[in-house]
Amino acid sequence: MATKGKERPDGLRQLKQDLKAGAPASLYLFYGEETYLRDYYLERLKTACVPAGMESFNVHRFSGKALDLQALSDAVDALPMMSPRTFVQVDDYDMFKAPEAQRNTMAAILADLPDYCTLVFVYDTVAYKPDARMKKLAGPIRERGREVAFPRQKQNDLTDWIGRRFRALGHDISTGDAQYLIFLCGDLMNGLIGEIAKIGAYAREKRVTRADIDAVAIPVLDAQVFRMTDALTKKDYDRTLSVLNDLLLMKQEPIMLLAVLGRHLRQLYSARVALESGKGSRWVQELWSMRSSYPADRLLEAARRHDLPWCRRAMARCAQTDLAMKSVTGADARDRLISLVLELAAGVPA
Repeated sequence: MATKGKERPDGLRQLKQDLKAGAPASLYLFYGEETYLRDYYLERLKTACVPAGMESFNVHRFSGKALDLQALSDAVDALPMMSPRTFVQVDDYDMFKAPEAQRNTMAAILADLPDYCTLVFVYDTVAYKPDARMKKLAGPIRERGREVAFPRQKQNDLTDWIGRRFRALGHDISTGDAQYLIFLCGDLMNGLIGEIAKIGAYAREKRVTRADIDAVAIPVLDAQVFRMTDALTKKDYDRTLSVLNDLLLMKQEPIMLLAVLGRHLRQLYSARVALESGKGSRWVQELWSMRSSYPADRLLEAARRHDLPWCRRAMARCAQTDLAMKSVTGADARDRLISLVLELAAGVPA
């Protein structure tokens, strides 16, 4: 998970320099949403510390949920065996929220890390939120540690990476279709890597097509709901109900589907406002913090099919349905969602 606050030094650049020099630091803190890159560099760091075959003697891993600080201290102090370093990994331990006695013990461990040990804290389900007021902890991290963030990748970097992955499989892909794949399957590498493998195995030609992607890729919920609202704006009501039925058969909660639908309708409204005021997809992209122009362009295309009053009424009906789902005792959320989609398909009367 990402950390808010003052921007820190580029920890990933420092990590890369450490690996290139073959000189790992004593302390790292890995955090961020892009777990694919995090795990990749975690493995590279481990390999740089401990030769293959020596892991059982020199690699120690602890869970933050039941962390025994004495056992951690023993692992940190243990001399490496037939290895230049030891490697100690602690998963999801929020040291800044630990009781004071534990914080003091952890601060003592961090302040006295031996030169032959690399200690890595990995934050996955727990957010990394350092507190500079806790100087005993923050001091060693600032002085000796590397805070390495792994955020979602920029769109250009991600499309380049997708291209490289497909080339490794003997295929290539256009920039537009790579952006479509990101839109369809999300922008996290861990989710994309499996989809790329499936598409690469399915595609018969060297150039991957959109048809290849649609044939085997599994869309994320946001993309599936977008497909439903896109079909609705095209007045393709059979397709609209087909997508909705598929989502319900997949046991998606109606209240969750409504929340995503509501967000899409608000985005559609903003796209219609952009058209009315002469603004383009860049304005929509920045308004909704979209990572590429692709979804913004799709929204503008859909917004051209409906006027501003329709978009406004659609948003209002979605909000009213949401309130009814949450407040009316015994209400059938599934039926309310279906009724709303049918109402939207019929034109949303004033």
